[in-house]
Amino acid sequence: RAARAGRAIVTDLDAAGIPVTSALVTDPRAQGVLWRCRRDGTGLATRRADGAEAWGGWEDAAVPPDRLATYLRELDELMAAHDLSGASYGHFGEGCMHMRIDFDLMSRAGLATFRSFVEQATDLVVRLGGSVSGEHGDGRARSELLTRMYGTDIMGLFREVKQLWDPSGALNPHVIADPAPIDADIRHAGAADADAPHAGAAGPKRLLTVFAYPQDAGSFAQAQRRCVGVGKCRESSGGVMCPSYQVTREEQHSTRGRAHLLWEMLRGEVITDGWRSTEVRDALDLCLSCKGCLSDCPVNVDMATYKAEFQYHHYRHRLRPLSHYSMGWLPLWSRLAGRVPRVVNRVTSSGLAGLLKRIGGIAPERDIPRFADQPLTTWFRRRGRPTDASGVGSGGGGGGGGGTRGKVVLWPDSFTTYLAPEVGRAAVRVLEAAGFEVVLPRGQVCCGLTWISTGQLGVAKRVLRHSLGLLDDYLRAGVPVVGLEPSCTAVFRHEAVDLLPGDERAERAKRLTHTLAELLAAYAPDWRPPDVGGTALVQRHCHQHSVMGFEADSALMRAAGIDAEAPDSGCCGLAGNFGFERGHYEVSRAAGERVLLPAVRAADPETAIVADGFSCRTQIGQGTDRIALHLAQVLAAALDADTDPEGGTERQ
Repeated sequence: RAARAGRAIVTDLDAAGIPVTSALVTDPRAQGVLWRCRRDGTGLATRRADGAEAWGGWEDAAVPPDRLATYLRELDELMAAHDLSGASYGHFGEGCMHMRIDFDLMSRAGLATFRSFVEQATDLVVRLGGSVSGEHGDGRARSELLTRMYGTDIMGLFREVKQLWDPSGALNPHVIADPAPIDADIRHAGAADADAPHAGAAGPKRLLTVFAYPQDAGSFAQAQRRCVGVGKCRESSGGVMCPSYQVTREEQHSTRGRAHLLWEMLRGEVITDGWRSTEVRDALDLCLSCKGCLSDCPVNVDMATYKAEFQYHHYRHRLRPLSHYSMGWLPLWSRLAGRVPRVVNRVTSSGLAGLLKRIGGIAPERDIPRFADQPLTTWFRRRGRPTDASGVGSGGGGGGGGGTRGKVVLWPDSFTTYLAPEVGRAAVRVLEAAGFEVVLPRGQVCCGLTWISTGQLGVAKRVLRHSLGLLDDYLRAGVPVVGLEPSCTAVFRHEAVDLLPGDERAERAKRLTHTLAELLAAYAPDWRPPDVGGTALVQRHCHQHSVMGFEADSALMRAAGIDAEAPDSGCCGLAGNFGFERGHYEVSRAAGERVLLPAVRAADPETAIVADGFSCRTQIGQGTDRIALHLAQVLAAALDADTDPEGGTERQ
């Protein structure tokens, strides 16, 4: 019945000659996308495509539905007269319009324009028989406008009732009966509109930051204004955002709570010690840096970046937490451990493990991961393939597989190289089977992830510049880069250009870096993966969810005949260094126990557990009796089974 009614409406619209497009959406997944747009409209409308800010200062007016067209036309004219623009959404059928308009609420001239527009818009609504408060009430935002709507006599009666019941004016002062001016208490007018804590009498000062914030006009303060309090981060289930809130259910551990504390830090009235604030530090402490808010928040708050920025300034020239020295410098320690891995593993699994954890700020409940007997780079170098001497040759080791599709750079991240080289070997097997010549960058490289996540941004920039320099010959030649660790891949796709603004090498790396599935889809679209078959329970890495997306992986698994289930589990809870840090184990484990770990335990033994992230595989391995595999391992095992049906494979 609903579908018939919908088709009839579409037919009527088509026949009316109205210059609009229409469609009937019956697919539940597509409907879900549309409903999400509606739910997120409050936040989505506050940011334009060009990054400009918009506000809800004229948010809730309503007119009789038969006068809505007149209202919208005259409102457009009024906005044009004030050099304003706005996005509208809401309840057209009831004549109630929600709007976000690009008011300048930071300057005196902008506030004067705001007042003038709102007063004239109120007169328009009253003339059309409407109300300035169609749905959400009057309150402080609209009380001054009520005289224009009700007249002085009615407002006088309001004041008499108020005086009768509240002679001392203690209840809701300056609302309705004794209204404050509509522009008296604008939230962002004052110290927080300056781009630094405690802006002096000389005027706003530019806050020096390490990240560039290109989507926010280079302004950390503007980035903090993204949060308008929608509260989607306070959902108790579903999505990636916000794992710490889903565990603690405390406002300060939500994306919104942290964003508001950072804003208070900038304003300098409640939080007075700026970057040194312990209140902000403690609120950010349980942020997993999962980047879920970057994609799930309607206004794309990027709390992982804000946390890294804050930590950089908070700990600058000061002692840091022990975990920043142990796990923040993991690439260096891994390189050293890779020279004598068996000795290191013997020590970290001995009676000295407890002491090492205390020294390194590691949670005592965690097992220290074992280093591989042979790093990926060593294995690759010893494969026996020829190495040419050019800058864009076979790199750190020769390729294989004929290279009919050309070269591809396999990024040797620290996790894959020193802790899980079997993943790298599997990727080489798959890429060569697909017709690529696999090369590694020459020399020691690192994306700087661990330094970024611990706020050691100066080191991160130096490491990143060094690595881009070693990679740039390939990038200039258009050779694609494939990343196996999603968080490291996300650095090139997201953080690198913000850390190194204007660096063309970072821009090239962003364009040419892909996940394994993305690379195969873009550069080998005709390649058919092996028929893996069977079922798989898949944990999507939160950085991949937020930055790269998972569509290519889903398509690759379908092509391989894998019946994949990806539960709405959010972040695994380990999140790089977070779950290993002392004091974080309970939250880390609780985040995993929400959905992921119970789902893994309940999975059929014949169901493959697939997780591309090293942290995800570690959380699963330390929280269940199952071993998770990278998608490259699943494909490589099937390739080996095709060529050697009787032989053993990693999957077996």
